[in-house]
Amino acid sequence: MNITRTEIVAYLKKLQDDICRQLENADGIGKFKEDKWERPGGGGGRSRVIQGALIEKGGVNFSAVEGNLPEKISQALNLPASQFFATGVSIVLHPVSPMVPIIHMNVRYFETVNKENPEQTTWWFGGGIDLTPHYVVKEDSQFFHQSLKAACDQHDADYYPKFKKWADDYFYIKHRKETRGIGGIFYDRLSEQYGFTKEQRFDFMQSVGNSFCPIYLHLAEKNRHLPFGDQEKNWQFIRRGRYVEFNLVWDRGTKFGLDTDGRTESILMSMPPVANWVYNHQVEEGSREAETLSLLKKGVDWV
Repeated sequence: MNITRTEIVAYLKKLQDDICRQLENADGIGKFKEDKWERPGGGGGRSRVIQGALIEKGGVNFSAVEGNLPEKISQALNLPASQFFATGVSIVLHPVSPMVPIIHMNVRYFETVNKENPEQTTWWFGGGIDLTPHYVVKEDSQFFHQSLKAACDQHDADYYPKFKKWADDYFYIKHRKETRGIGGIFYDRLSEQYGFTKEQRFDFMQSVGNSFCPIYLHLAEKNRHLPFGDQEKNWQFIRRGRYVEFNLVWDRGTKFGLDTDGRTESILMSMPPVANWVYNHQVEEGSREAETLSLLKKGVDWV
């Protein structure tokens, strides 16, 4: 049995529906607004955005696009002139409370067909989940990473350490010399190498996607009612600014979407509603903000 793109698309649409329903229930007030769109070059998607009591701005997007692979992307991926198909679910949630972390997930599938030799095809899966707390809490960080390790260990014991390091390296703001958050897992171009089948890679995608709500809803419920004041809100806005810097300067998904003439509003739904850039901002020594900065580095062992 060979997994088809139709089956992958069906799973991703259901994943979007399930996550949106659970997030609405958790928020209690906010409801997702859906915006269906079509890509001129082929395909389209469903962008869903929520604003509520828990989530100040959040997006849960599904897309399935196809067409001619731009030459710039072909060169970057070391592929011949091809037709491409790409589908995935992408999520970013910016909470109201600075005590609740920002979370991001993306699970995606990509395939190409060589224009000159249609028998020559490539395919792979990619994605991951990462967490960006405004304040790093050891207990929450351990829970997050242990949950991801459990999802990975169902498939291969090497997945978590490999993909955790990949996330540390990927979600790194080079010009700041700090990680975007506490990392998570990141993987790309998972195909049939190392003896894995397409079915096994698809199963792993589902484990990652299905782990999102149990992880996020636990962290949100644990922290959403904690008290905070102006100091915490101002710090939240500064950390959101770092999030924007990474997404606009370093994120490959953002660049891919824009380079393939994707829908700008959907691509940039990851931007927070409000962010600050304070010139030469310094944190107070011994503060919670200083402790958080000290943990925004690669290689922290949370499990």
